[in-house]
Amino acid sequence: MAEILYHARKEPTKYNLLSLEDYRNKSKKWRDDITIELLGTKCTSSARFQDDLFNDNAIPPKILNILGEENIRTNGAVEAYIYQSFINRHEQLANALNYCLEAKKDTFQVKDFLNNFRYEPGLKRSIDKIYEIVVYALFSTLVETLDLKVEVSINTDKKDILLEFSDFAKMVMCIDTNNLSNSQDARVFRVGVTNAADRGLDMYSNWGPAIQIKHLSLDEDLAENIVDSVSSDKIIIVCKDAEQNLIYSLLNQMGWKCKIQSIVTEQNLFTWYEKALRGKYSDSIGSILLECLSTELSFEFPSASETPEIIKSRKYENINDNFWK
Repeated sequence: MAEILYHARKEPTKYNLLSLEDYRNKSKKWRDDITIELLGTKCTSSARFQDDLFNDNAIPPKILNILGEENIRTNGAVEAYIYQSFINRHEQLANALNYCLEAKKDTFQVKDFLNNFRYEPGLKRSIDKIYEIVVYALFSTLVETLDLKVEVSINTDKKDILLEFSDFAKMVMCIDTNNLSNSQDARVFRVGVTNAADRGLDMYSNWGPAIQIKHLSLDEDLAENIVDSVSSDKIIIVCKDAEQNLIYSLLNQMGWKCKIQSIVTEQNLFTWYEKALRGKYSDSIGSILLECLSTELSFEFPSASETPEIIKSRKYENINDNFWK
């Protein structure tokens, strides 16, 4: 909405806010352009969600036109109001992230860090990503410091089939008749976007298990979705302590318990973080863990540390309307 108002203000003869078709499709590109500048990525909202913003129960053209007139009168005050809300939230986010970015091995408490996002109203909407990053940083660090290897090898009785599909074996599995096995470093990977409905795959490993991270309460529908949406015969679920028995019960009732390799609880995470940061081997693990955590947070929230340049360039601070100030 802010970008529609911006373009209508800069080119008032080109965009009539009462005429939705003047800007409906173009606004999707404007949205993507600004989210790349603000967040380092395109918006993941669907086209349907975008169009729903123009419905009568949201901001239809007749309302947008009123905002547009006020925005032009004040030289951008409505845009500034929207983006100031964004900046305020990210300043709050930056303060929370700085706790991690500036922490040392002997001071960082992962429970306190999570609670900042779980209980602060302005930060709650980021808990999905924060929870996922906390899990990823731990798993990735431990896999790396354990120097784990994953090996793919072939049954020597199948060499004739291997010969028949030698190009496939070489291209897909990196093995051939002269090298019947292939070893590589074990890794875990984040899939990326967290779905708004908290569904789908969150992380996966190159040795087998898929990893689902659930900070929300699990019901039967969500439990079914975990199993149905992930094509893996081994799933690791990360969840709150109180959810563990419920998950086991639901999956057992549905006959899916065999697909669950393990359930990792928050208490497991807290214990492992404590060992990694202040335990017997903290000298070789702690700094790597905090660095991984900081790197992922900086990558996920690139604009949290300062006001993005594109917002600065619009000189919203020059607006002097008493009401909007």
